Parts: sequence; structure tokens; C-alpha cells
Amino acid sequence: MIHQLYPQVFHNYRYELNKDMHIAAAHFIPHEKAGKCANMHGHIYTVNITVAGDELDDAGFLVNFQELKKLVHGKLDHSLMNEHQDWFNDQNSNDFPTSEVIARKIYETVQAYLDTMPNKPKCLQVFVRETPTSYVVYRPKAGER
Repeated sequence: MIHQLYPQVFHNYRYELNKDMHIAAAHFIPHEKAGKCANMHGHIYTVNITVAGDELDDAGFLVNFQELKKLVHGKLDHSLMNEHQDWFNDQNSNDFPTSEVIARKIYETVQAYLDTMPNKPKCLQVFVRETPTSYVVYRPKAGER
């Protein structure tokens, strides 16, 4: 079981849902500034997704936890992240599979799914811990939510 405290997102929504997951995946950063991280290596990432909203769906969910797991864990777990060309593109250095970009891509994927739901929940933040001492938080700007 994950016992983790995450940075708090202040909001005015009635409901807040958090989904934790572990993702075992490999990656490499093909850039001269990456140092040793230019070599393929792996992590067991800890990911937390925060979703909020005012309305529940007809089943009483803000969003089904299983759907979030399918979207993220189902795609990335036990994979080489660099091979997900729809998320990471070696031609654009802003799209290397760094923790920052991984967090943003998770946000974009989750929010695209949430946008299809009639109750319109919002993804408020994505937390990605790469190592015990290093993590990233991605939050859309206030006007993007």
C-alpha cells in the first residue's frame, strides 16, 4: 500500500478523487545534458492523479478508478517509454520521456478522457515520483482547467 502525502491543490469543487499507481518502465533521454540518463534504465514510478468536480455520474462516480488505471498503467507499465511515439518524439527535445513530460502527457490523456464524460470532472494535478528523492508535479494553469 502506498502511504504518500502529495502537494495539495486548492479548489472549490465538491469532490476530489486521487488515484495512486506504480508503473515499472524503462526510458532514456537522448540529449547531451542527460548524463547517465542518456543510457536506457528503469524506474518504478509512483503516480498520483488528482481529479475534482461538482457532479457524479449516473453510477455515483466522479470517475471510475479502473478507467484511470487503464489509461495510464495499462499504457505505460512494463514498457520502454521512448517507444510510445504518440507521447514522446525524439525529434522535439521537449517531448523526451523526462518525468516532467511524463506528468504532462498523463495529464493530457486523463483530461481528454474526462472531457468526454457528461459530468465534466477536471484533472487538477499529476504527481510523478521517479526515485525516492525526486518527483515532479504537473498542474494546468488556472485558465486551462
